[in-house]
Amino acid sequence: MISFLVMVVGSLLDLYTMAIVVWCILTWFPGALNSTFGQWLTKLVEPYLGFFERLIPSIGGVSFAPVVAVLVLWLAQSGLRFLGQLLVAM
Repeated sequence: MISFLVMVVGSLLDLYTMAIVVWCILTWFPGALNSTFGQWLTKLVEPYLGFFERLIPSIGGVSFAPVVAVLVLWLAQSGLRFLGQLLVAM
């Protein structure tokens, strides 16, 4: 049961990471975020990215907040997997 839960949450974190990457790619194309998909993706990703954008200032007009946000998701996923392995081994 625990391993299934860890797998599901890990998969959700993977999907959210992919959503952030797709959102970053869409920012390179003018008007892409104004599409229906772009607006939906912005509503999904912006609350999480906004937290990091307030903490990390842009350097030369380039925001490194998505990089840090993905790194935090990766660390959370790694910690979750480690915790899952510990709980299963008990």
